[in-house]
Order: sequence, then structure tokens, then C-alpha cells
Amino acid sequence: MSELWWQTKGEGNIDLVLLHGWGLNAEVWHCISAELSSQFRLHLVDLPGYGRSQNFGALTLPEMAEIVLAQAPEQAVFLGWSLGGLVASQIALTHPGRVRALITVASSPCFTARGDWPGIKPEVLTGFQQQLSEDFQRTVERFLALQTLGTQTARQDARALKAVVLEQPMPEVEVLNGGLEILKTVDLREQLAELQMPLLRLYGYLDGLVPRKVAALLDERCPQSESVIFLKAAHAPFISHPQAFCEQIFAFEKSLKIID
Repeated sequence: MSELWWQTKGEGNIDLVLLHGWGLNAEVWHCISAELSSQFRLHLVDLPGYGRSQNFGALTLPEMAEIVLAQAPEQAVFLGWSLGGLVASQIALTHPGRVRALITVASSPCFTARGDWPGIKPEVLTGFQQQLSEDFQRTVERFLALQTLGTQTARQDARALKAVVLEQPMPEVEVLNGGLEILKTVDLREQLAELQMPLLRLYGYLDGLVPRKVAALLDERCPQSESVIFLKAAHAPFISHPQAFCEQIFAFEKSLKIID
């Protein structure tokens, strides 16, 4: 039977579940996990089919969300990066009673550009899907390089992401294809505006995958939420700016205590 890899660390009173992005695994949080576990009970997860969570095959977004939720604490803050942001948002939408607060990082309720909505061109994602079957490793590396493009530490950050991928078992091509299909087709814009729990949205000003215009558009659609843009960061602000990133999470945690 397929089993989700899940690790818990830290002594805090608030459970914080970290969900990584496409192609990666929970080791991506290595640069901030010690800092965060000083304040939270931290839950590190390899999404189904990724890293150490093998033998799941391609899944839909709702299926992925249900598998993660089955092992999650009764009440937690869910923090999702990129594709993980969609998984966390899906959990918040379908099981709001289980989600104390939602944090999305370099994520969008709709990753694909549609009409006046900024995002990745559908043909780019289709191209990645086609290339996966031809040159699996190179396609993943290209996608990782895109995530750090433009930052002062781009090469070093890209190397860090690549090391995370190579450290653990690689996802199957069908899993990666399924993830790209989610990024290409899912649209949670309408539902996200209905969320009632505290929502923090974090972005990189230089992000080439989730344009900063998304932040302003969601400020209008989700006035109950808060957004922060890291000016010199791209798609992985927690890697390029770990200290500033953790400070935002801790400030958000304090606001949750005030609400309680």
C-alpha cells in the first residue's frame, strides 16, 4: 500500500504543515525548517508520488488534497509553495474546519494565463509535458532554473533546488505529468474569494511563473487576506531570503494568537 512520507519536529503549540512544489520534496524546506520549528510543531511532507512518497501514480488535485489531509493534525496552519499552494488551498476549501490558517507562497489559484489573468502560457506547460517523456532529467532541471531566474543568488539557489531533487527518489514521469496537468487546468479563483480563515499570500517580485500582478488582483478578490511581495526574490523566496521569509511567518503567527 502506498504511504505518505511525513516527519514532525518542533515543540510549538501551533501545527504548521509544509507542502512543496512540483518535482521536488520536503527537503526543499531545509534552509528554514530549524528556524520554523523553534516556534511551530512542524510537519514536513513529501506530496503523493514525490520524494519518499512513492507508488501513488498521477492524481487529481482533490485526490492529492485528501491523501495529505488524512495524515494531517486535526487543526493546522497549511503553508503551500507553488503546486503545494494549490493543494493547501484545496484542503482549505473542502475542509475549512481543519485549517486554522492558510499561507500560499509563490502560488496562484490559476497558474495558466487566461484572458486578462496573468500566468504561464498554456503552450509552455504543454511543452514541458512533451519534453518530460523525451528528456526527463533535463526538463526538470530547466523548470527548476526558471524558478530562480533574475535573483542575485540565482545560480546558487538553482543548485540548492537541484540538490533537493537528486537527494531523494525521483518522481515517476506520470506523476510529474499529472502535476503539470493540475497547473495547466485548475482554476480556484472564484472559490478562493469565499475563504473565511486568515490567509497570507507571499510572492517574489521577480517570479517568472507567478507574475506579481497576481498579488494585486487577489488583493481585490480576497480583501480579507494579506499579501507580501519580496522585492529581490523570484519563485523561491524562502531559499533566496530565508530570514525575511521566516519573519513574515512569525508575524502572521502572532496575528493568529491575537485572533484567538
